[in-house]
Amino acid sequence: MTFSPEHVTFDITGMTCASCSARVEKVLGRQPGVQQAEVNLALERADIKGADLDPEKLAEAIGRAGFGAVLRRNDFAAHRDADEAQAATRRADERQTLVRLVISALLTLPIVIGMLPMMTGLGEAWISPLWQALLATGVMAVSGSRFLREAAGALRGGSANMAVLVSLGTGVAYLWSLWIMVNGWMGNHSGSETEMASHLHFEAAAVVLTLIMLGKYLEARAKSGAAGALRALGRLQPDTAELVTLSGSVRTIPVERLAAGDVIIIRPGMRVAADGIIRNGSSALDEAMVTGESMPVSRGPGDPVITGTTNTDGVLEVEVSAAGADTRLARMTRLVEEAQTGHAPVQKLVDRISAVFVPLILVIALVTFTGWLFTGAGVETAMVAAVAVLVIACPCALGLATPTALVAGTGAAARSGILIRDIETLERATDIKLVAFDKTGTLTMGAPEVVGVHPVGTTTADELLALAGSVETGSEHPLGRAILDHAARQGVSIEPATRIRAVPGRGLQGMNGAVEIMVGTECYLTDAGVDTSAAETTDARDAAGTLAWVAKGDRLLGVIRLADRIRPETRAALDDLSARGLDSVMLTGDNEAAAMAIAAEAGVSNVRTGLLPDQKLEIIRELTKSTGGHVAFVGDGLNDAPALAAANLGIAMATGADAAREAAAITLMRPDLRLVPAALDVAARTRRTIRQNLGWAFVYNVIGIPLAAFGILPPVFAGAAMAFSSVSVVTNSALMARWKPSFSRG
Repeated sequence: MTFSPEHVTFDITGMTCASCSARVEKVLGRQPGVQQAEVNLALERADIKGADLDPEKLAEAIGRAGFGAVLRRNDFAAHRDADEAQAATRRADERQTLVRLVISALLTLPIVIGMLPMMTGLGEAWISPLWQALLATGVMAVSGSRFLREAAGALRGGSANMAVLVSLGTGVAYLWSLWIMVNGWMGNHSGSETEMASHLHFEAAAVVLTLIMLGKYLEARAKSGAAGALRALGRLQPDTAELVTLSGSVRTIPVERLAAGDVIIIRPGMRVAADGIIRNGSSALDEAMVTGESMPVSRGPGDPVITGTTNTDGVLEVEVSAAGADTRLARMTRLVEEAQTGHAPVQKLVDRISAVFVPLILVIALVTFTGWLFTGAGVETAMVAAVAVLVIACPCALGLATPTALVAGTGAAARSGILIRDIETLERATDIKLVAFDKTGTLTMGAPEVVGVHPVGTTTADELLALAGSVETGSEHPLGRAILDHAARQGVSIEPATRIRAVPGRGLQGMNGAVEIMVGTECYLTDAGVDTSAAETTDARDAAGTLAWVAKGDRLLGVIRLADRIRPETRAALDDLSARGLDSVMLTGDNEAAAMAIAAEAGVSNVRTGLLPDQKLEIIRELTKSTGGHVAFVGDGLNDAPALAAANLGIAMATGADAAREAAAITLMRPDLRLVPAALDVAARTRRTIRQNLGWAFVYNVIGIPLAAFGILPPVFAGAAMAFSSVSVVTNSALMARWKPSFSRG
C-alpha cells in the first residue's frame, strides 16, 4: 500500500529571505494532491495539507527548487527529536556564521582604517590597492562564498532571493575594482596609485559582506531564542518511565511503550511521563512549564497528573490515562506548532509581494544603472548606485516580520498557560468588545460544597450529616459527593444505608436499619408525606444555593445547603476586562437566585439565567450581531461547545470537557480567569509587534531604495541599513518573547 498521508511537515534548509519561503510555497502548491502549503521562514518549516500526498515526491520538488527538506514523523517523540536536531543544526550554523563574521571583520578593519582619510577627505589612503584587493578577496572567500552558493542554488531552482542581490551587489563592486587594477591603473609613482585608489570599491564589497554577516549572526541568535518555547515543551516529556509490571516489580522502559492502563512510579525530582490518575501517594507537583502555575500544586489519590510536570517530594503511583501523542502536553505542543506555522492575512500579502520583490529590484537596479549613464554620468557612478540598490533591497526583514513576532508571541503565551490555536485567532482577539461567561465551572469552581447545615428539632448537625451521608454513599451525583466530603472533614462517621434507590431529578432513599431515610428536593419529600414547615425556623431558605432536604420516615431532620463557590480570581479578571473597556455577561442554566448570588460576588450586572445549550447559542448569535462580530465566550462544559464554536473568539478551560477545548480558539491551561484578559493582551501585543515589524521593513525599503538609486546612499551605508533592518525586526520580536501576564510581572 502506498504511503499517502493528508498532512506532511518538512524542516526546510537553505532559506534566507521571504522570496525563498514564497518560492517553496509556490513549488509545493503545484504538486499533485496539495491543497494548502504554508512555509514559515522563522521556524524553517513547511506544513502541507491535501490528499494522497507523496512525501518523497514533495521532498524532490523542494530539492529541485534549491532547498533541502527533512520529513517529520507524525508522533510526539519524533517531533521532539526533530526539534532538537533542528536546534543543533541552528547552533552549528550560528557558530559557523560567527566564525565567518570574526574573520571578515578582521580582514575588513584594515581596509576601513586605511581608506578612512580618503573617505573623509582628510588625505590620501594609508593602504595600497594591492592590500585592499588581498584583504577584500579574503572577505569574498570567507563570507561572499556563502551567499554565492545560496544564490546559485536559488537560480538553479528558477528563483532569485536575497543571496542573489547580495552576490550581485558585492560581486560587481569587487570585480569592478579588480578590473581597474588588471587594466593597468597601477602606475610606478604615488600619484597614479592615489588616483586609482579613488576608483576602487574593495572596501564597499568587504564592509557590506561583513555587515550582512553581522546581521545574519544576530538574526540567527534571535530566531533561535524566539522558537525556544516549542523546544522547551518538547523537552518536558522524559525519555523513560518506571513501569510497575504484573508481578509487582519495577522496570525502566521508553515512554513510547506506555499505554493507557499501565501503572508507573514517579519518584521525587522526576518528570511525569504520561497523563494519569494518582493511585497511591501524595506530593506537590511543579506544573509551571505546562500550566503556567508558579507555585507547586498538592496532589493525592484520585487527582490527575499531567505529562511534563515535576514531582517535588513524595513517591507517586500513577495509572496512565493517556500517553504519547494523546497527552495534554502533546496536544498543547501541536496547538503551539499550528499557531506558529500559520499565516496572518497581512502576511499573505507580504508573501505575494516577496515573490516578485527580487526580480523587481533587479529591474530597478538595471534602470538605475542605465539612468545614470543616460544623464551623462560615468560607468563607475552608475555601477555604485546600482550596487547600493541591490544591497539595501534585500527582503530579509520583510520575510521575518510576521513569523518571528508570531513565534515569540505564541511561545510567550504558551509559557504562561495560554494556548492560541492559529494566527486568525490573534486577529479576532484584538477586536473583542464583549466577553460572555458560562457560570458553573468557569466563573465558579464547578464543584458544589456544603455551605450550611440546618438541623430542625432535636436533630444535631452531625446526625443530619451522618444520615444524609448514609444514603449518598450509593450516589455518584456531585451534591452527594459534596455531602460525603463535608462529613469526612467534620469527622462524622458514615454507616452506609441499604436498599438505596435513586429517583432521577428528585432524590435518593435507603434504609438505615429499619427506618427509611430520604434525601432530595422539597417536592420529593412533601410528595412522600413529609411536613417541611419545620424548616421555617432556620435561615436555609433565605440564602442562595441548592437545598438537600433530609427526612427520617415522615419526619423532617433538616436541610443541607450546597453552593458552587466563585473562583478566587474571578472578580480580578472581570475588573481587568472592565478597565480595558470590555463588557461582561454571564450565561447560565442555573436558577435566578443562585445565578444572581454569584453575579453579585463577581461584579457582573448583565445576567441571563435558566438557559439551555441551544438558548446560549442563540444569545451568542444575538450578541455577535449587536456588537458587529466582536464577542468572546468563555466556557468549560460539553454543553458550552456550540457557543464556543459560534463565538467570534471561543476560550475554553483545559480542565473542562474535550468537546469544549476542541471548539475553542484559545485554551487556558489552568483554571485562572485572569488569563482571559491576559490572552487578549498577548494577542494585541503580538499583532502590534507584527505591524511594527512590517513598518520597519517597508520603511527601510521605501526610503532606502530611492536614496540608493539617486546616489545619495553609498553601498557601505546601504549594507549597514539592510543589516540593521533585519536585526531591528528580529530584536523587536525577541522583546515580545519576554511578555508575561500583568498579574505575574514584577
